[in-house]
Amino acid sequence: MDHLGIDVTVKNAPPLDPGFLPLNRFCEAFLATAKEPFDIAVERAAGQMAVYKTFVHGTPDRFRADVYYIERIVKTLLWMKGGFRVYLCGNKAVCDAIAKIYADGGQQDFDFHFMAHVFEHPFEVVRVDKVPEAVDSPQRIGGHMDGCRIGFDAGGSDRKVSAVIDGESVYSEEVVWYPKITADPDYHYEGIVSALKSAAEHLPRVDAVGVSSAGIYINNRTMRASLFLQVPDDLFDAKVKDIYIRAITDTFGDVPYAVINDGDVSALAGMMSLGEPNVLGIAMGTSEAVGYVDADGCITGWLNELAFVPVDANPAAMRDEWSGDIGCGVKYFSQDGVIKLAGPAGIELDESLSPAQKLKAVQELMEANDERAKKVYESIGVYLGHALAYYYDLYHFRHVLLLGRVMSGKGGDLILAKCKEVLADEYPDVDKAIHPALPDEKFRRVGQSAAAASLPAIIGG
Repeated sequence: MDHLGIDVTVKNAPPLDPGFLPLNRFCEAFLATAKEPFDIAVERAAGQMAVYKTFVHGTPDRFRADVYYIERIVKTLLWMKGGFRVYLCGNKAVCDAIAKIYADGGQQDFDFHFMAHVFEHPFEVVRVDKVPEAVDSPQRIGGHMDGCRIGFDAGGSDRKVSAVIDGESVYSEEVVWYPKITADPDYHYEGIVSALKSAAEHLPRVDAVGVSSAGIYINNRTMRASLFLQVPDDLFDAKVKDIYIRAITDTFGDVPYAVINDGDVSALAGMMSLGEPNVLGIAMGTSEAVGYVDADGCITGWLNELAFVPVDANPAAMRDEWSGDIGCGVKYFSQDGVIKLAGPAGIELDESLSPAQKLKAVQELMEANDERAKKVYESIGVYLGHALAYYYDLYHFRHVLLLGRVMSGKGGDLILAKCKEVLADEYPDVDKAIHPALPDEKFRRVGQSAAAASLPAIIGG
């Protein structure tokens, strides 16, 4: 398979998407002949720096391939780790091309503005003689069982809260709410406070509060989250960025608290159930939500927004409506991925149904052992096998927990089985190093909101 003059060999293709070109396979083939050093660094909050050292060809006949490869790596680093400034050291023509792509009005205009908003700093691409050194500040967080704690888990369709005493859940509540379609941030605030008070009624006191929430959080502040999608920008800045901080301190005063992305809490819950660190959690539902706990049992502070990390180099790959980019994880590891494949499988879905209802319709066919539905889940399994090899190169995780509605039932079992087949056949070294699995009953008992309760340490505790 040829792409931009690079000959790529792929042994395992999705039965319903034969044009799928795994980005990691393209990168491997590209690097086989690229010998000119090219360094990338991405700067994020508090001087943290992600560094990636690689190579390009540096020749006119491979210029388009060089630019494509470096742009996809920059895109990957931005959504994996986050950042507002990209440093490039290497071929000037490639550097100049990347600067034009990641600019106001450029090909990656969305990323340019998104990262500037998240990090509250103008976004820029800078060519340098030497990139800065890597700087990380992982934080050991979670796993605290002492005292009387509240864990709050904010989802897009329901909110969950747990009251926990010395590691044992004494109360839990799940309430349907509609945060994604509500523009008034007071609705969200009142829902959060109501949940906190409900849990507090079952505790003799409140020693600490942990929050798990979809979105991007820096220093406990909401920088971007789909839960507040309809809130106008001025109200977002005034009432949403510190919404969890206000809700906790207004209700309980000066108690320890922590607010982190729900993907990271999933990975933390996985570590608590496995008894081992180095866990990547991937939840396939409305989108692809990802979290990571490193080999030391720490939260990294990275974005881990793999929904917008590219996995497919096929120029005809499906486009994400939100970011405007193609070939990114959200269209492969979510309900959108199932819906995308239903058509090629010969499954006609009622267009009046919501995406969640369309997913359920395919799941029902799968439970009935429909051969068309099997092809859908086999295809996702092939996607996942290739993607996990790419993710492994980035994270070097040991355990992978596969979560979310897409992974439920017989479909989830088939995805996992096919994923393992691809890893064993095409990536034997990665297959030996990692352990992808569905959550067991122990993980389910830990629960997202209960894991969130364990986030903050109690002062003096």
